[in-house]
Amino acid sequence: MISKERLDVIQKEYDELKDRIINPSEMNDQRSYKNLNRRFNELQEIITANSEITDLMLQLNHAKELVDNEHDPDMIMLAKEEIIQIESKIEHTKNKLRDLLAPRDSNDDKNVIIEIRAGTGGEEAALFVADLFRMYSRYAELNSWKKSVISLNETGIGGLKEVIFLLEGDNVYGTMRFESGVHRVQRIPETEANGRIHTSAISVAVLPEADEVDISINENDIKIDVYRSSGHGGQSVNTTDSAVRITHIPTGMVVTCQDEKSQIKNKAKAMDVLRSRLLDMEIAKQEALISSSRKSQVSTGDRSAKIRTYNFPQSRITDHRINLTSYQLTAFLNGEINDFIDALKITHHNERVNNG
Repeated sequence: MISKERLDVIQKEYDELKDRIINPSEMNDQRSYKNLNRRFNELQEIITANSEITDLMLQLNHAKELVDNEHDPDMIMLAKEEIIQIESKIEHTKNKLRDLLAPRDSNDDKNVIIEIRAGTGGEEAALFVADLFRMYSRYAELNSWKKSVISLNETGIGGLKEVIFLLEGDNVYGTMRFESGVHRVQRIPETEANGRIHTSAISVAVLPEADEVDISINENDIKIDVYRSSGHGGQSVNTTDSAVRITHIPTGMVVTCQDEKSQIKNKAKAMDVLRSRLLDMEIAKQEALISSSRKSQVSTGDRSAKIRTYNFPQSRITDHRINLTSYQLTAFLNGEINDFIDALKITHHNERVNNG
């Protein structure tokens, strides 16, 4: 729980912001108003978590009193079971509160560009790219985030070789950042007559959306090619040269975009992706330096690390960084991934606290 003095300061700021966000004049500057809303939501989460702990402590005391005063053995047993459950909830909520009170990374509030690509496993990997795209899309809906597809490369039977999309909302990068890495899937393909389990892998990259202020790109450092958009199988989907390929000469990084019919819009989207990849590269370098001096379980510095396995025959998901396992695979793929997200954020926070 928060000290009364600190809670009073947080409550005062929260009350002031509550009045400001309904003031029409505050909405004139959309960028400022967005930051205002973000801060209001942060404070609301802190106050809510602190209230939950207070309520749980009252429930815990009531259950303990029941154990001390009750004579019925069955009631005592039920009360003891309730105590264990309440104590677990208190510990979880305290960890969440500590995370909410921790100093925030300056990139946490950024929107993200997510790139999912098929790796080893052929069509099975492509099908799993589609599965994860649906999973993250559903998670975005549950969080009231806006999703926009930047690029999508389909296969013939419902799979995706690659998909790149933008998620916009509150604290998106701070929530999604630890999804970067290699995701492994183990399942029996529908075409497998002998029922053998196949293992495939895909890569996920979560890039903070970079503003021009974050990353400045010299026009002399890029080469821009335009060409005709094509759909699945190579057929033309556009009669004009609207597709754009941008090559960043210093890094050799290549970004293509053909999702829009307008060459200008495709160029703007491709530049957004390029800036975000360059910012991500800088963040990875910084985290690699930090990781070299201390062991970090959930650093996003190593994008090639295997982070999670999805085992369909056992309905099991395991996150290898924090040894967390769940047997609710169907719910997980429907976007119910908050338990894993929260555990990763708490681990990251504890590492920062313990290692300085």
